[in-house]
Amino acid sequence: MTPRTAVVTIARGRLDHLALQWRGLDRGSLRADDHVVVSMGDPEVTAAARRRGCHAVEVPVVGELPLSAARNAGARTALERGADVLVLLDVDCVPGPELVRTYRDHVVGGDPALWCGTVAYLPPPPPDGYDLTTLGDGVAPHAARPAPEPGEVLAADHRLFWSLSFALGAAAWERTGGFAEDYVGYGGEDTDFGQRARAAGVPMWWLGGAPAFHQHHPTRTPPVQHVTSIVANATRFHARWGWWPMEGWLEQMAEEGLVTRTLTPSGARWSVTPG
Repeated sequence: MTPRTAVVTIARGRLDHLALQWRGLDRGSLRADDHVVVSMGDPEVTAAARRRGCHAVEVPVVGELPLSAARNAGARTALERGADVLVLLDVDCVPGPELVRTYRDHVVGGDPALWCGTVAYLPPPPPDGYDLTTLGDGVAPHAARPAPEPGEVLAADHRLFWSLSFALGAAAWERTGGFAEDYVGYGGEDTDFGQRARAAGVPMWWLGGAPAFHQHHPTRTPPVQHVTSIVANATRFHARWGWWPMEGWLEQMAEEGLVTRTLTPSGARWSVTPG
């Protein structure tokens, strides 16, 4: 039997980004059998997904965005609908033409594993938008991660896992247990997922030939608008795994006076600076 491949995307807003992702999927050399779109409290995302013919899932939002719960809901739904291969793409990411096929072939051709393609961050689009035929020309993959050539596979450090673009099979998903839903809001949940995979004995590979292109949108570095959830999630992660994720951001936000680093007998602790 031909394996069934499902793309899973979570979204709140970003309808223009989602529409370009759909255009990228339409240009793929292999069309996914299913696309599960998880709306995080956004009826416009739900409506757009249904018009497109995607399977829409709704996850309520109370306070910060439930990124982990949304990814779990999307993956669980895709598996229930018969998926053998899960391809998770952030809504900002446009898949290259070979992304779905390359992910599918490696997931079904090997033991349970996490497969991570390259991600290149695009400059702002021209006035008439991105041209998918030249998307990524002259734009290198993000320098913080290895960038294997098409056909090349490199062993990966689970500490570098990020959730922008990755794929795995049903067995690997079940072994990891999905994303930990006590992470709420921005930051840390994907690093935790990488550690869950490592602890479960699920290897991680950097995969050439499955590029995604991250659409430009305004942001801040460090992402100070998420300071509360970053500190809370980093603290939760440290208690679970014994080391601090997002430490560069925490140090930068400390320099701006937004967070405070306190030394205790058991080590450093971070907290949001009062006021």
